Amino acid sequence: MHLVPTQDEVVSLLRRTGAIRDGHFEYPNGMHATEYMQVQLTMRYFQHAKVLSVGLSRLLRANPEIRAMIPELSIVSPDTGGLPVAYGMCEALRAHQVYWAERKEENGPMRFRQYLEQTPGEKVLLVDDILRSGKNLTELKRLVESTGAQVVGLAVIIYQPTPKTVDFSPLPFYYLAKLDATYYKDAGSCEMCRRGVPAEKVWI
Repeated sequence: MHLVPTQDEVVSLLRRTGAIRDGHFEYPNGMHATEYMQVQLTMRYFQHAKVLSVGLSRLLRANPEIRAMIPELSIVSPDTGGLPVAYGMCEALRAHQVYWAERKEENGPMRFRQYLEQTPGEKVLLVDDILRSGKNLTELKRLVESTGAQVVGLAVIIYQPTPKTVDFSPLPFYYLAKLDATYYKDAGSCEMCRRGVPAEKVWI
């Protein structure tokens, strides 16, 4: 394993731990896909989580502007899915702190815990395990910026863009592997549905 894991090394690790699944999957928004990814299945194992988090942290250290702000950098994750990555990154970078936003109701807005307040100008790195549509990170970015904090970059283990993925440029964006799946906007356009292949519904 390289100090920064290669695309092939990351994919091999994800497959060994069951995080990459091939088949016919239906997402909550009605989109169908040929592949489903659940990075948390790999992050269950401390050594794997450490390898991936440290590798991702090395990509950030290569950016001199971000490297200079590490002692005061806050690492923020949406909900709890990205927390193993966030804590791993914070340890590897020796950043300032970690916190996260959460939803009180399933479809409710993201919010921070009571008494957890950002300071104006606080430097924030948004972190998650995977970026697909970018919906969660977009909402988190908006929430962070509403407090006067400054988002300085985004980092994820896996980038798996869909046809509707948000473009976060010009913010620096880091990932260890980019994986492409075949997406269909709905059942009517899905080739697997036309072939009669049963779809497995996934939560996220």
